[in-house]
Amino acid sequence: MIAAGFVTGWFVAKDAPIFGVAQVMMTLVLVALIVAVVALRPQGWTTALTRFHRPR
Repeated sequence: MIAAGFVTGWFVAKDAPIFGVAQVMMTLVLVALIVAVVALRPQGWTTALTRFHRPR
């Protein structure tokens, strides 16, 4: 929420009545962006996970 408040402050005045709603919307956008980055970069996760699992 801190990052969302910082980014929202660029576009909406902090004393505006809609600031809280805009901050929640920005939080959802940032969470969706993080999930998309993790979902679309599986190669890095796969190599990290295969180091722990060695077939015998």
